[in-house]
This record gives sequence, C-alpha cells and structure tokens, in this order.
Amino acid sequence: QVQVVESGGGVVPTGGSLKLPCEVSGSVVKISRMGWYRGEQRDLVAVMANGETTKYADSVKGRFTISRDNTNHTGYLEMISLKPDDTAVYYCDAGGIEYSRSFSRPFDDWGQGTQVTVSS
Repeated sequence: QVQVVESGGGVVPTGGSLKLPCEVSGSVVKISRMGWYRGEQRDLVAVMANGETTKYADSVKGRFTISRDNTNHTGYLEMISLKPDDTAVYYCDAGGIEYSRSFSRPFDDWGQGTQVTVSS
C-alpha cells in the first residue's frame, strides 16, 4: 500500500519562501507522475511527469519549482516570492506503479495536505 505525506507548511510573510516535501512510501515500483494542488477545489499548481515534463499554473510560473529526488521517492515544491493569494492547503498527488500481492498495479494517491499561510 502506498502512502503520500506532505509536510513543510507554515506561516510566512509576503515575499517569503517555503519548500514542501512530498514523501511517497510503501511498495512503490515506479512514480510516473507527481503533482501539487491547492485549495478546496484542488486547483493545479504544478505537475511533473516521467521525472522531466513540467507544467505550472500561470499564477505561479517563475516563482514555484517542482522537483523530484528519485533515490527516495520524494518530491518537492519550492516556493519563493510568496503572496497572500498563495495561502491555501497544498496537496500532493502521486501516481505510478506499486507492487501488491505478487503483482504490479497502478496507484494514484493523495496526501492529507499541508497548510501554507502568507501574511500581508
């Protein structure tokens, strides 16, 4: 069973920075996609496919960077020049292949979210 856990949220002033880790654990064979979303509607913030292709929401381009450490199945969302509008719960979603009961199968799991608050 795969688990996705975000961390690193907190309260920062306008213009501040945060780096959010997303740890994927369990019987992971391969992670093919990892994405960050925010808010009740889980709006797309950034997504990385196959460890290379990235896509960002227009509102965060140039300020946020998505990355992955393939050695330990951990992804990151590095955020700089934060604005009050960036305040939200940030969720990580990971998809790929897991090993379960002697065979491989796809997985797509969400974390519980981490709160980011940018004070004005």
